[in-house]
Amino acid sequence: MATTFDITPEERASVHAFIKRQVSREPPITLRKDVDLAGKTAIVTGGNTGLGFECCKQLLDLGLSRVIIAVRSEAKGEAGQKLLLEGRSFQDVEVWPLDLALYRSVQSFAERAATLNQLHIVIHNSGVSKATFDINPSTGHEEDIQINYLSAALFAILLLPILESNNTPERPGRFVLVNSETSAWASFKERNSTSLLVAFDKPENFVNMDRYWTSKLLGQFFMTELAKRVPPTVAVINCDITGLAHSSPDAAVNHGLVESHGHYIEDGKLQPMAPIIYKAEAENITKQLWRETMNELAFANVEEILQSLSSKR
Repeated sequence: MATTFDITPEERASVHAFIKRQVSREPPITLRKDVDLAGKTAIVTGGNTGLGFECCKQLLDLGLSRVIIAVRSEAKGEAGQKLLLEGRSFQDVEVWPLDLALYRSVQSFAERAATLNQLHIVIHNSGVSKATFDINPSTGHEEDIQINYLSAALFAILLLPILESNNTPERPGRFVLVNSETSAWASFKERNSTSLLVAFDKPENFVNMDRYWTSKLLGQFFMTELAKRVPPTVAVINCDITGLAHSSPDAAVNHGLVESHGHYIEDGKLQPMAPIIYKAEAENITKQLWRETMNELAFANVEEILQSLSSKR
């Protein structure tokens, strides 16, 4: 975390700074003359609407040959596919099912992705913000945490070996975890709990928007630790923000290996994550969260996968 930023994490996390960014932000636009993605393949989760859809459009505008949009509803995915293909006769848009509420669906998606003859970019954009406390019937966990964090972590770990096998250390693939600026506002009152996941599953701890912010904050803890364990020669792993359509393509196709690996990108620059990520308490939180995450996902042999990737330094 030795990177120097032009704003402190605390300053950037303020409501005033957030509003100012929304009003005055001029997002970077990557042009095809600078980045040509002809012959490349990308996966974008939630690519049928909103930010994911805009991200797919911009990747295709950069010449991307094939984009796979991963969606829970194939019918809605096909509607997005039709719009993306308008005016594009030589590019391929596919719809693959992915239900992040089900671990088995994440595993099935990864198994299918492993059959691809090439994969260069993965942008994980899907997520939910629940207004009410709901327990996932398949896993027993609160659904914001399940979908935005646990399933996202499994998705990342299972897709990284596929990116590694389809690219070279000199030109590694890219994995972008779409996050949120509002993660800095999470109260994260569960941080001192004996078990974080157990605390998240208690209805008395649930506050709707704060839980969404917390689920995104967990993603930042996870991403920084993941990037320490998986070298950038395997895949460049970084975060970008929600709500800014140009950000995900920028994070996926620009920035050097060491420069952005394990960092947060906004407006074409590395930016600080939530202030707690840089505090002394972050070390113990990260260790506990990582341990609980590895235990939760042990059925998918995630530690063995990560050990294999870590050895390729």
